[in-house]
Amino acid sequence: MGSIDAQIALLAICALFFLFGTGIWIGMSMIGVSIAVMWLFAPAKPAGDAMATVVFSDLSSWTLTALPLFIWMGEVLFRTAISEEMFRGLAPWMQRLPGRLVHTNIIGCTIFAAVSGSSAATCATIGKMTVPELRRRGYPDAIAIGSLSGAGTLGLLIPPSLIMIVYGVQAEVSIAKLFAAGIIPGVLLAGLMMSYVAGWSLLNPSKIPPADPAMPLTEKLRESSSLIPVVLLILLVLGSIYAGVATATESAAFGVLGSFAIAFWQRRLTLRNFWDSVMGATRLTSMILLILAGASFLKLAMGFTGLPRHLAETIAAMGLTPGMLILVLAVLYIILGCFLDGISMIVLTAAIVLPMIEQAGIDKIWFGIFITIVVEMAQITPPVGFNLFVLQGMTGKSIFWIGKVSLPFFLSMVLCLLLLYFFPGLVSFLPDMMVNAAR
Repeated sequence: MGSIDAQIALLAICALFFLFGTGIWIGMSMIGVSIAVMWLFAPAKPAGDAMATVVFSDLSSWTLTALPLFIWMGEVLFRTAISEEMFRGLAPWMQRLPGRLVHTNIIGCTIFAAVSGSSAATCATIGKMTVPELRRRGYPDAIAIGSLSGAGTLGLLIPPSLIMIVYGVQAEVSIAKLFAAGIIPGVLLAGLMMSYVAGWSLLNPSKIPPADPAMPLTEKLRESSSLIPVVLLILLVLGSIYAGVATATESAAFGVLGSFAIAFWQRRLTLRNFWDSVMGATRLTSMILLILAGASFLKLAMGFTGLPRHLAETIAAMGLTPGMLILVLAVLYIILGCFLDGISMIVLTAAIVLPMIEQAGIDKIWFGIFITIVVEMAQITPPVGFNLFVLQGMTGKSIFWIGKVSLPFFLSMVLCLLLLYFFPGLVSFLPDMMVNAAR
């Protein structure tokens, strides 16, 4: 790759980020820069024909059909009374834990994450009940909102996950294996967050309101019975995948039917809610697919510049160990997360990063979980953090204040990444079990 070509390619990347900063849609920015690169580096190849071919090829994947279905499932559940029932069902069991009802944020997000692939939806759904209730009972805003901000990111890690679907398509790895790989790290991260809440409450006992009066076991069980429909939906969606009776797309269809059943059972299935769920899912799916279309064309255009290959060769020549490469990529993604949403980060960097990963001998399933957690960090990183925007609208607090109280949970994610690096079996255990069971 000549120096002039390298300079032009790097100039194109700078132009791309400039367009991002102007507020132009990310997908359209990618397409515009890709056309310019094609004109410069491949003038004999019609840009329109190339775009049509590569976009159709990448977006016609059967795996991607799971994306709008999981989004629709989350949209339907968002309009049910699931948050109220989760709080009522979980609260009696949290009273004796250090931190008491703050744990409803974390466990509630963990449960809802298993039926929603979106971090923002998880944060909004659980928060619309827990934040007013915790405030009413006298829990400090810092720990109540901070724990919700951090735990809301579990919507990306605990399957089904929109990020995992996008990454799986880009990396050409099994979505089912990615889903299985995310379970143990998701539970681990939830445990680390609960440990922090418990430790904070033990150090600040005066800031935690007294426990509610003791409740008989039968009454606790009666209150928790409202969680049964959600648990059944989780078993339906995830169990069908892991049992090998359904693909990710088919389980997503089961999930949509199950979410409608819950909405009907709760008497929340109205024509208005149905239409709102359809339009909400359509808008989000359209946004994601436009980004994927732009990324597909950009990947093709950058291939003509030779930049991805050149960068991969440069990284290889530096002689970085896998650990050092992971550290560099973690810092890169955290910086990108200050300006881009998670899906854009993945599709924008996939063509460059994945060859490096393969060359370093890093398992792509493990890297998928790594990148998902790093994207989770981006969700609570100012100035562009989806969870921060959700909570700003919900609480009236500034984005930077929410970012500050979310810092301990950001550090919990860093600790989780370290544990996964030193103990990669935490990621590979369940996917390996799936492979062995299939033999």
